[in-house]
Amino acid sequence: MENNNTTDIFERLKKGETIPAGDPQAYRMREASYATKELLVRMNNSADPAEIRDILSEITGSDIDESTAMFTPLYINYGKHIKIGRGVFINFNCTFLGLGSITIEDGVLIGPNVNLLSEGHPVSPEDRHSLMVGHIHIKKNAWIGAGVSILRGVTIGENSVVAAGAVVSADVPDNTIVGGIPAKIIKTIETI
Repeated sequence: MENNNTTDIFERLKKGETIPAGDPQAYRMREASYATKELLVRMNNSADPAEIRDILSEITGSDIDESTAMFTPLYINYGKHIKIGRGVFINFNCTFLGLGSITIEDGVLIGPNVNLLSEGHPVSPEDRHSLMVGHIHIKKNAWIGAGVSILRGVTIGENSVVAAGAVVSADVPDNTIVGGIPAKIIKTIETI
């Protein structure tokens, strides 16, 4: 078994491992965030949709399809663990904390001021400076309303709707509308 201090920190994060305070590779997360910020400055100052997609492709390390559109500003701390599908729309002023990984499938609509937070910290004061991560997965055709926060480890089901202002801390089933703090099921969406 490999020693966690020698295994690449980004691989450990992608696997969902907690990064302890004082980890010898922790500085690499900060360096990556500053490198991403450099690209974000260019992206967030562009009004050209193609240039925005190109820079976002560079941030994520994967091609962003021309059917996907976003209104900047968009804030990302680490993009290499973020995957964005086709036909996605991301509205103004969203924040994606992506060290724990984020998958946004085809046809997803993301409203303004949405926070996708794949990272967090332990509650205990002794461990609070550790970094806990969990994959966020937003399935096909989901609609994430304005001002929503989705926390680490949450899956949003296919065709589901998260009402504006909700805080989602647990998985949302397919074809469901949720809302509130914490988000609770409001109703099921009838499908044909």
